[in-house]
Amino acid sequence: MATTTPRQLAALAAQVCDEKKAKGIVVLDVRKITTISEYFIVCSTSNERQARAIADELRVQFKGMGIREMGVEGLDDARWVLQDFGDIVLHIFHESQREFYDIEGLWADAKQVRWKKASKKS
Repeated sequence: MATTTPRQLAALAAQVCDEKKAKGIVVLDVRKITTISEYFIVCSTSNERQARAIADELRVQFKGMGIREMGVEGLDDARWVLQDFGDIVLHIFHESQREFYDIEGLWADAKQVRWKKASKKS
């Protein structure tokens, strides 16, 4: 079985967010500025049910790959869900909370990573 890199896991997490219609999806490479994780994925949702659906789908997909969720916080009110998979940490914000907590600003030294393949334009 091929090993999946943390960067590939981050891209997969971003794709799950995208498939569940999250907005403002950003992947941050935090390897050079912290030891707690390698990548942060940040996205916004418009409602709590959407946030829970993203967290549930990612848990299911990663479990199928043999990757265990190390912890999750915030599912009760789903205004800021933090899902920890070790090498990657997913931050799912309700639209009203994302600007307030400003994860991208707090981790401004992190490099943004492209996670979508370039689309071919006709």
